[in-house]
Amino acid sequence: MHKIKVLIVDDSALFREVLSRGLSADSLLQVVATAKDPFDARDKILQYHPDVMTLDIEMPKMNGIEFLRKLMPQYPIPTIVISGANTSVFEAINVGAVDFVKKPDRQAGIAGKEFMEDLILKVKTASTATLQKPKLAEHSSVRKDHEKNINQKIIAIGASTGGTVALTNLLLSLEPPLPGIVVVQHIPPVFSDMFAKRLDAVTKFKVKEAVNGEAVLPGMVLIAPGNQHMRVKKKGTAYVVECFDGEKVNGHCPSVDVLFKSIATLGKAAVGVIMTGMGYDGAKGLLEMRKAGARTVGQDEKTSVVYGMPKVAYNIGAVEAQLPLDKMGEKICSFI
Repeated sequence: MHKIKVLIVDDSALFREVLSRGLSADSLLQVVATAKDPFDARDKILQYHPDVMTLDIEMPKMNGIEFLRKLMPQYPIPTIVISGANTSVFEAINVGAVDFVKKPDRQAGIAGKEFMEDLILKVKTASTATLQKPKLAEHSSVRKDHEKNINQKIIAIGASTGGTVALTNLLLSLEPPLPGIVVVQHIPPVFSDMFAKRLDAVTKFKVKEAVNGEAVLPGMVLIAPGNQHMRVKKKGTAYVVECFDGEKVNGHCPSVDVLFKSIATLGKAAVGVIMTGMGYDGAKGLLEMRKAGARTVGQDEKTSVVYGMPKVAYNIGAVEAQLPLDKMGEKICSFI
């Protein structure tokens, strides 16, 4: 395997050096160049042809989002955004970034160990990403004569790399009335609440970060907190979420498998959906769901930013219907 060539773009000379040393310590990565601003980055891209770019958002002359907006149509390059805790990361992903990492807190020093490990993993993942603008689907909803089913049903969704855009597009393609929806998106703390609020603003659903003990109501979407696992239990005729601290499962907290395995106990009442993402989190849980009688949907390779989680799920027989992103909403409604 050839080394993954990385370009680092950041206005801080100190941070560029720290990132360069940290990434270069991994035997599969090669930092071919660093750049102090987007104009410098443009020249380095043409000179070194990097496989992946890390990009600061707040920079002089031109911010990272505007740079991506201008760059991606002409020179698409897998990009990991490095940012503070604010909603600009979602803007960056909407204009083409693959993923993001949160800048380390001051208490962690200039770059903590966990931050660097996360960045290295995401750079490697980005090198395999498929960059494309998702095709928007027509709106789908449950047929009028089946609306009585929504109170007894529940929809569970798992996603990782590329999932914030994919999930947004999926929810935009769906219209209430629909059963309650529970989501595990691999995302850091704080950002999960920001993501929920963005979805609430742009979709027709009531979207919020889940709170322990909260009921999953029709027309509602609950997003797992970024540092807690989430599972679902039935209490009487209602579905209730449990959010709790725990060790990482399959390298993640929250874990899709934790959610899906709890949903499997609900049998035929559930629909499981696995979307774009690196790794295998959610595959075994989705298989348990299908064996218990749930209907299951997986995103296809062509429309996945990273065809990892849905591929593993499909290969082990967990996916009943594998479809492009713009067809998934219609299938989910037909299963309801």
